[in-house]
Amino acid sequence: MVRKVKWSWTSALIGAASATAATALWNVKPKDPTFHLISISLTSFKFNFPVIDAELVLTVHVTNPNITAVHYSPTTMSIFYDGSLLGSAEVEAGSQPAKSCQLLRLPARLDGMELAHHAAKFFNDVTSREMVLDAKVDISGAAKVLWWDRKFNIHVDSHVTVDPLFLDVIDQENISQLDVFIA
Repeated sequence: MVRKVKWSWTSALIGAASATAATALWNVKPKDPTFHLISISLTSFKFNFPVIDAELVLTVHVTNPNITAVHYSPTTMSIFYDGSLLGSAEVEAGSQPAKSCQLLRLPARLDGMELAHHAAKFFNDVTSREMVLDAKVDISGAAKVLWWDRKFNIHVDSHVTVDPLFLDVIDQENISQLDVFIA
């Protein structure tokens, strides 16, 4: 015996509305931004006898995959070599549109005295043409969702291998973690 199923527009509309709501919630869920070091440019040497301090510009490609623009506060990125703080890069306050990419140019300064403490390792890195640097930064800001500003914090850990002679980026691993504060 075949049972006849009655079609209901109400059930169809409820199903379509549920699917639309689930898709909207998936798209609204905050996603971690991505960071990628594109290049390092040497801007100056400062002789600070007996060592040399270096000033650089780091060009970083940032992607905001979220459906809302973000505004962030100024902060400082810490740069480490062989576990020691080697220098820092300044991140100016700014904003980034929703679902966009942009290049940030970060002025950085490396401490030659700290590098001198790791002279043997540095000379090994120069001869092998591979130098491993680590960087950490916490970025705070707000994203406007409808009528409310949602504060957020992004923590980024970077592990970058560079050629110490030509400052080419050889390899990198960047991990970012986004925390959105509801209250």
